[in-house]
Amino acid sequence: MMKKINELLDIMAQLRNPQSGCPWDVEQDFDSLTTYTIEEAYEVADTIAQGDYVHLKEELGDLLFQVVFYAQIAKEKNLFDFSEVVDGLNKKMIERHPHVFNNHNSNKLDADQQSKIWESNKLKNKESVLDDIPENLPGLLRAIKLTKRAAVIGFDWPSIGPVFNKMQEEIAELKEAINEGNIDHIKDELGDVIFVCTNLARHLKIDPELAIRHANSKFETRFRAVEIKAKLQQPKKSKFDLEGLDRLWNEVKKQER
Repeated sequence: MMKKINELLDIMAQLRNPQSGCPWDVEQDFDSLTTYTIEEAYEVADTIAQGDYVHLKEELGDLLFQVVFYAQIAKEKNLFDFSEVVDGLNKKMIERHPHVFNNHNSNKLDADQQSKIWESNKLKNKESVLDDIPENLPGLLRAIKLTKRAAVIGFDWPSIGPVFNKMQEEIAELKEAINEGNIDHIKDELGDVIFVCTNLARHLKIDPELAIRHANSKFETRFRAVEIKAKLQQPKKSKFDLEGLDRLWNEVKKQER
C-alpha cells in the first residue's frame, strides 16, 4: 500500500516539475483547484446515486488526486506535506471518536449519540458553535450544518410537529410577500421556507441534497416520457397546452405504479 501511495506522490511531484512537468498542472494553485475539487466530489456522489460502483472506484481516485495535488502545492510552499495531512487526520479521528478508541462501552452508544459526541468535540475552543462552517458550502448542506450546530446548545425543536407548524407560518409569510409584490421580500421569505424544509429533512434524518437530486431525476424521467407521448399524438406541434400535458403526466405516473 505505502509503495503505491509513494508512487502517486512521485507522479504528482513530476507533474508539478517546472522544467519537465505538465504546463497545466504547474500553473495550478490552491484557488484554481477548488472548482475541480467540488466537481470531483459531485461526480463521486453521482456514481453512488446511480449505483455505478464500477466507476465509483475511478471517481474516488480522482477525488484522492485532488488531495494529493493540494498537498504537493503546500509542500512546495513549505507549509505541510501529504504525510502531515494523514497524520493530522489520524489524530483527529481518534480524538473525535473516544467512544471507539478510549471507551470499552462504545456498543452502548447509538449513531445519534455518537454524532452528538462528534459535534461536541469539534466545538472545543470555538467562540461560536457556527465558527468553522464554510460559507461556500452548497446552500442546502450549509443549512443542515447550521441547524445541526445550533441544536448542540439546545436551539432545536424537540419533535417534528413544530417544524410543520413553522413551515406553515413561513408559507403564510411568503404568500403575504407575494401579495405585496416586493421582490426582495419575496426572495427573503422563500429562503425561509426552503430553510425550514432543510430542518424538516434533518429531523427525518434525510439528506435534502439527495432528496432534491432524486426529485430532479424523477421529474426528468417523467417529463421525457410526457414529451414522447405528446409528440406522438401531435407530431407537428412544438408547444402543447398545459391541460393536455398534465393529463399525460398523470398517465405516466400511473404507469410507474
